[in-house]
Amino acid sequence: MVQLFHMENVSSNNAPGAGNQQERLKIENWILGFTDGEGCFSVSIIKNKTSKHGWQVFPEYVITQGKKSLAAVEIIKNYFNCGNIFVNKRYDNHREHIYRYCVRSIKEINEIIIPFFERNKLKTAKLQDFLIFKKIVKMMIKGSHLKPKGMSDIASLIERMNQKKKSRFLKSSETKRQTSEN
Repeated sequence: MVQLFHMENVSSNNAPGAGNQQERLKIENWILGFTDGEGCFSVSIIKNKTSKHGWQVFPEYVITQGKKSLAAVEIIKNYFNCGNIFVNKRYDNHREHIYRYCVRSIKEINEIIIPFFERNKLKTAKLQDFLIFKKIVKMMIKGSHLKPKGMSDIASLIERMNQKKKSRFLKSSETKRQTSEN
C-alpha cells in the first residue's frame, strides 16, 4: 500500500527535490480526500470526577476503517507521526474489526493536525466541523474550558458539529448552577 505513493523516476528537467514535493502533495491530497470521506473532527464533553468542575473536554481527529483497509490508516498515522490506532473488535454481523486512527493530544492536534488542514482545505461539510474544532482547541489552549462559562461556550459550539444532539453538559443542573453563579 505504501508503494501507492512512490513516484516513478522524475525527469531530469525537474529541480532537485521536485519529485519529493510531488510525492508529498500527492499523499497530502490523498489524506485530505480520505478525511473528507472517512474522517471526523469530534469534540465531546464527558463526566470526569477528577476535573475541577466534573467535566472534561475531549477533542479528537479520527479516521475509521475496516481491517481490510488497515494499511491506509497506518499510512496516515505514519505521515502525521502522532496519534494511535485502536481496534474496535466486532462480533456482530460485520465480518471485520474496525480500526480507528485517533489523535487526541491537544499539543499534536494544535501543532500537526490543525496546520495540515489549514494548508489543505477540506471540500465537504467537514470543513465547517474542522473550523469549529479548531476554534474549540484554541479556546482550550487559552484555558477557557477550565471555567464554567468557557465550558458552556464550548458545549454550544459542539452542538453545531457532526449533527450532534443537545449537550448533556448544557442540560446538567450542576452546569446551570455554576454558570449562573459566575
